[in-house]
Amino acid sequence: MARNSRSPVTGKHRVARRTKIAMGAIGLAIAVGALAVAVSTGRTGEASADPADPSFFIDINKVPAGNNVNAALKKKGAQGSFTVDCGTNADGAHHNPDNFIAQPGIKNGAQHLHDYVGNVTTDADSSLKSLLAGDTTCKNGDKSAYFWPVIRIDREDNAANENENQKAQQKQQGKTGDVQQDQSAKDAQAADAAGQGQDAQDQNAQDQQGQDANAQDQQDPNAQDQNAQDQNGQQQKRRNTGGGATRNGDASAQQQDGQNQQDQQQAQDRRRGGQNGGQNNGGKNGNQSSSAAAPPAEELGGPEGANEEVGDNDGEIVEPESATLKFIGGGAQNVVAMPLGLKILYGDAKQSTNGPANARPSWTCTGFEDRLTDLYPICPAGSKVERIHAFPNCWDGKNTDSANHRTHIVFANQQGKCPQGFKNVPQLQVTLVYDVPQDVQQKGQYKVDAFAQEKHNPRSDHDDFANVMSRKIMGRLVNCINSGKACAE
Repeated sequence: MARNSRSPVTGKHRVARRTKIAMGAIGLAIAVGALAVAVSTGRTGEASADPADPSFFIDINKVPAGNNVNAALKKKGAQGSFTVDCGTNADGAHHNPDNFIAQPGIKNGAQHLHDYVGNVTTDADSSLKSLLAGDTTCKNGDKSAYFWPVIRIDREDNAANENENQKAQQKQQGKTGDVQQDQSAKDAQAADAAGQGQDAQDQNAQDQQGQDANAQDQQDPNAQDQNAQDQNGQQQKRRNTGGGATRNGDASAQQQDGQNQQDQQQAQDRRRGGQNGGQNNGGKNGNQSSSAAAPPAEELGGPEGANEEVGDNDGEIVEPESATLKFIGGGAQNVVAMPLGLKILYGDAKQSTNGPANARPSWTCTGFEDRLTDLYPICPAGSKVERIHAFPNCWDGKNTDSANHRTHIVFANQQGKCPQGFKNVPQLQVTLVYDVPQDVQQKGQYKVDAFAQEKHNPRSDHDDFANVMSRKIMGRLVNCINSGKACAE
């Protein structure tokens, strides 16, 4: 159900569109023009009608059946699963436009609003230490952070776009839609190639390293948590003295050059205020300076008004009626434990800048899960809008993060196998279901929150996860998957 009851936040308030219309009616054309300039630059200012392009929508019946590679992989390898009940953020209690993974330390750095479940303390300044100390919405005590951009409904969007919407739908008659091809095989090949240099080292040394990593997964939880807290205490000290961004990885497992590269890259991201996208999963850092680069951090505006509008994102927020967080085998015969503090990105919030390599088809309708599209679906009566986010699941065995937040964990190929030197970890699959009225779907009046340059492109859909599970919970998770059990907590 659409939510429009939250009280305005304090600070700079965005003037509602109805107020701007009234201002125009009394002749304040100059003021309205100034507001339009402020919005077009992506800075704090006044909200404006910002509809998604009508060509971004497609009848789900026109999407080819059988193109959901996630569904195909479910039939391979270990058949167990582990579902965590962390709620849906139904009351909108935990929203913010932060992203501590891609823009650590930058308030409102995402420039679009996120829904959060799991850890209740998640914000721009989150670290492994702060997350371990936080509470959670998960019934089993999982303190992990799960977050994705909100969906909004805006019935005013198409008041002047009815004809354009009809034309777009007519052009799609008989078409199957722009369905993005799955990239998992290319991801695995690229990562495999990137790992060849490292694999040229003595194989016995590599095997020993893998054993050490597995042993670390099984260490005493108190010692593990203390190590994480020690690392993050140093990270917090660096942030307080103006140092680099937070890293939750095991510093002893990284080369000094890698540390310097990560610090330099994240410092650049801070200055740009943009999301570090990563060009691909094969070891190349694909961050590019966008022509629509974000303003400096101090100029980034936060949520304003009852609808928590931020940047070019306006309309009523629709919370998911269900949010299923399920860990599966992802095609692997067996999986190993995720390390504490592992960060994983799904999709690319800046795909228009970084290119299509990391963007993935995420959209479908309930009852049509055998097909995915990178367009907004128009569902038939009795079916609901659905987002399915299946995360990368091949870990390099050492790092909990990387400079582009991607090279340390990539996708398995379509047989469920990882590149050489990588290990299969449980694959997180987030499934979100929304009750979007049919007339809103047909008129193209719903959209995902996004950076301004994405113009609400559904290809920019994305999701974020940081593992803060205790060793005991992770142990149960791995056992359920490998033993073929369907567990739920």
